[in-house]
Amino acid sequence: MPIPTLDGITAEMLPTPRLTTRVLFSGAVGGVPVLFLHGNASSATFWEEPMLYLPPGYRGIAPDQRGYGEADRNAQIDATRGMGDLADDAFALLDTLGIEKAHVVGHSMGGSVVWRMMMDQPGRLLSVTLAAPGSPFGFGGSRDLDGTPCYPDGAGSGAGIVNGDFARLMGEGERGDAPGTPRFIMNTFYWKPPFRPRGKKTCSAQ
Repeated sequence: MPIPTLDGITAEMLPTPRLTTRVLFSGAVGGVPVLFLHGNASSATFWEEPMLYLPPGYRGIAPDQRGYGEADRNAQIDATRGMGDLADDAFALLDTLGIEKAHVVGHSMGGSVVWRMMMDQPGRLLSVTLAAPGSPFGFGGSRDLDGTPCYPDGAGSGAGIVNGDFARLMGEGERGDAPGTPRFIMNTFYWKPPFRPRGKKTCSAQ
């Protein structure tokens, strides 16, 4: 079932030389481009409301990143490249859209992708806005180029402290609304209440 969108947001399955993925758009065609990159366990849907608040003359662009949403499930990530695959995907999308330079916004993991974009092709970024990004030194909780933990016990390491059952249920494709399921946790702690896709029942526990 296609992922629903808010009024004012359009969705398109767009092929690039690297992968085919769902891309959301807002604002004027040909407007100043603003590329939005979502975080872990998320999708382009995360950005719909901010995209609608862009000033006139701006064009919001938000892809489902590799491994998320409606991105091609066959496009795998080479973890040895860090955020390299995701940064290359973002630049390939801009190339496909004929965009040389863009403002870039990243949240959480998306912020980590933006760090990599800044390293690889800084001249293509008009500005950078980061919301709760990962560490610029690598995955969360590290403080230097050697990956030294910020704290001996790994505090603040983001995904390193995720509940094991949460990750397992996500991997198994669990889609229920019962307490403890990924959907319940995301709707309770992650999405802005009372967000629910059209046509879906709300969880009785909320």
